[in-house]
Amino acid sequence: MTKLIATDMDGTFLRGDMTYDKLQFRNIHERMMAAEIKFVVASGNQYYQLQSFFSDYPDTIYLAENGAYIRTLEKELFVNKFDRIVADQILAKLETISTISLLVCGRLSAYVLTTTNPEQVRTMRNYYHHLEVVKSYDNIDDDILKFAISCPPEKTEEIVEVLRRSLVGLAEPTSSGHGDIDIIQPGINKAAGLKKLGDLLEIDLKQMVAFGDGGNDLEMIREVGLGVAMANAQPKIKTTANAFTSDNETQGVLKFIDKILLEQ
Repeated sequence: MTKLIATDMDGTFLRGDMTYDKLQFRNIHERMMAAEIKFVVASGNQYYQLQSFFSDYPDTIYLAENGAYIRTLEKELFVNKFDRIVADQILAKLETISTISLLVCGRLSAYVLTTTNPEQVRTMRNYYHHLEVVKSYDNIDDDILKFAISCPPEKTEEIVEVLRRSLVGLAEPTSSGHGDIDIIQPGINKAAGLKKLGDLLEIDLKQMVAFGDGGNDLEMIREVGLGVAMANAQPKIKTTANAFTSDNETQGVLKFIDKILLEQ
């Protein structure tokens, strides 16, 4: 029996214009609550951005920053931060790569340098509602949860491989594709976050359903009881999943949840 449903956001729950069918979700949410199924947003994005989509649903649980930051509206549940010395070592390596733009993601805010292209900063604010422009990363007074990189889309896999080699023992690169790469703590991913959350809620991974489309969804798709790939998912997600639904533009997540609720 399903006790928890987790979904990625970009390319999965959300349409390309960052909207979803609110009327359909309200109906499904009421039915999930009646069935005592927890609803979890599992994303690489910032908590403050994710929460803005579900302000009418205070019972939503957020697994943000690819599992590094887990909380409800009312309280933090888990904060997995980089050791500051390790974070400085990672920064030193990342700043040598000229083909990327870099964002440091903290618990309170994300941080970008004053030298960043203003147009890029405006785009970043769509995904990081708490974003500070700073002169240097050296004096950030915050817990660092991950690093976010943007690069030319056609170079994504190449840069991931470079980072995998250069950051061994320090961090792991993961990508949802399209030029976006997250640098996360070893062993901290969406699956690990769901495991921690499940231990707290007394819900086994086998009792969970997860939806995803990109590389940073791979572990949770593999580890939960029912991993569901979107029709628009990357090939490695489709080969890992044990169920499939239509694409994000046609609200495949909501359609599949409706089916789960009808069968439960």
